[in-house]
Amino acid sequence: MPSPWATHLDGRPASAADLAPLAFAGDAHFTAMQLRGGRVRGLDLHLARLRRASAELFGRDLDDERVLSCLRAAVATGPPDLSLRATVYAAGSELRILVRTGPPATPPEGPLALAVAEHERFLPAVKQTGETAKSYLLRRAVADGYDDAAFVDRRGRLSEATIWNLAFWDGSAVVWPVAGRLEGVTMAILRRRLAALGVPQADREVTVADLPRLSGAVVMNSWTPGVPVRRVGAMDLPAAEPFVELLHRAYLDEPPVGLEKSRSPR
Repeated sequence: MPSPWATHLDGRPASAADLAPLAFAGDAHFTAMQLRGGRVRGLDLHLARLRRASAELFGRDLDDERVLSCLRAAVATGPPDLSLRATVYAAGSELRILVRTGPPATPPEGPLALAVAEHERFLPAVKQTGETAKSYLLRRAVADGYDDAAFVDRRGRLSEATIWNLAFWDGSAVVWPVAGRLEGVTMAILRRRLAALGVPQADREVTVADLPRLSGAVVMNSWTPGVPVRRVGAMDLPAAEPFVELLHRAYLDEPPVGLEKSRSPR
């Protein structure tokens, strides 16, 4: 039986010869999304991420309609529920796009315990391929009995986790940690939906020493708008079920869209 999953390069099925040069290539960026019923939340944010990162890394970007055409080609023969990753890289003067689909993701239930690791990513605003340090720090955290790792910078500020954004609850507002970190698409969806719902939000520096004054924490990525965190380093955190429920409600308030056309202006 043929696989329902696709690996496409520039809108066409990729051959082994197409993929071989990428085995040792690390100069690329990507976005990852979850399609349900053939639709995705935050499509405009994914397209904007690819444009910004291409401009930052390569000094030029891909047209949204070209990206969408490649996404549509990759999902055309697959099931309606799937994971999708679109990677952009430079081949000489040309930008190319590799799209892979796979089974829909199932996030961990949590609550999670996060080790604390000092780490600052190069170009943290770009979702880059590679990044061996993140995988290494995750393995080390698991070996030490944790579920994952949260990063602090040289000033002690919490920034993000290995493949997650962090968010905190202070009892009345959602707190987004201020430090060098990736602005995830799910995070951006929540920002605009929480604003539309009138939920207070604050951008604030957060250190491990600040955690006793907070009322909960979550991690989030394209898999989920919120998995509760029970511990960061040696610091226990309350479960904060209403906070987790709030984030899930806000995320579901974002309407999913198909891949037919771009919703965001150039």
